[in-house]
Amino acid sequence: MSKKIAVLVGSLRKDSYNLKVAKVLQKIAPPSLSLQIISIGDLPLYNEDIDTQTPPDSYTRFRQEIADCQGAIFVTPEYNRGLPAVIKNALDVGSRPYGKSVWSKKPAAIISASLGAIGGFGANHQLRQSLVFLDMPTLQQPEAYFGGVNAAFDSHDNLTEKSQEFLSLIINAYAAWVEKLS
Repeated sequence: MSKKIAVLVGSLRKDSYNLKVAKVLQKIAPPSLSLQIISIGDLPLYNEDIDTQTPPDSYTRFRQEIADCQGAIFVTPEYNRGLPAVIKNALDVGSRPYGKSVWSKKPAAIISASLGAIGGFGANHQLRQSLVFLDMPTLQQPEAYFGGVNAAFDSHDNLTEKSQEFLSLIINAYAAWVEKLS
């Protein structure tokens, strides 16, 4: 039986390269994983004042979707040498209310993808800091910095062979990581 894995994409743009990477991961994932892209763009900024006995429906939906998964993959760009607010907000929403985090013990992986040569290094490492606190064992090797992502796709959104090999290496290592922690 395959493990249900949440995929969170840190770019909300319709034609986001990060979303394209997430969709490729869905196609090439081994049968042991079932990747589900989870929507995070509709989550209001976390605010304890609205997280009451009747939290926003989007909070409830998101928390349940993550709770139903056995792991998480974050595919994120880098904005101003850091992670996008939408990813941090999703982490905050899922970690509340205090003591009821949906993240704890879920195996994680991070793929940072950017047009720049360093492939979102800053966002990748900033996200790792939060995942440590959230008690999410995160795949250490191979590291996944996808630089020049805009050149990795052709006009039909097909990935170059070299880039597909790179993503295959990452998703297969993650599958082994999930299996090890199960």
